[in-house]
Amino acid sequence: QVRLVESGGGLVQAGGSLRLSCAARAGTISMLAMGWFRQAPGKEREFVAGISRITMTTYYADAVKGRFTISRDDAKNTVYLQMNSLKPEDTAVYYCAADLTVIPSTVSAQYDYWGQGTQVTVSS
Repeated sequence: QVRLVESGGGLVQAGGSLRLSCAARAGTISMLAMGWFRQAPGKEREFVAGISRITMTTYYADAVKGRFTISRDDAKNTVYLQMNSLKPEDTAVYYCAADLTVIPSTVSAQYDYWGQGTQVTVSS
């Protein structure tokens, strides 16, 4: 069993930056592919970024490519999402997820464990 806890959300102006963290309070992430998803009001949950285990290959949604960076520190049991050049359309609840596989999926139903989410609000 893996318990994930996100932190780092908040209110930021457009063009600003935030770094989200996802810490595993139980279990270990070293054998897991990790992903970040987001869900805006009235919209479906969508893939934002993912990072594989072992090779740490990264994957991004087109909407965030070049602005967001996902990374992992298995020694600290933590995954990060660095978000730069934030836009109002990035406003959403951001969720960390873990998948019992090597390569992270872009499909939320494939993930085995989820955090509770952290709110990111970008003002214009």
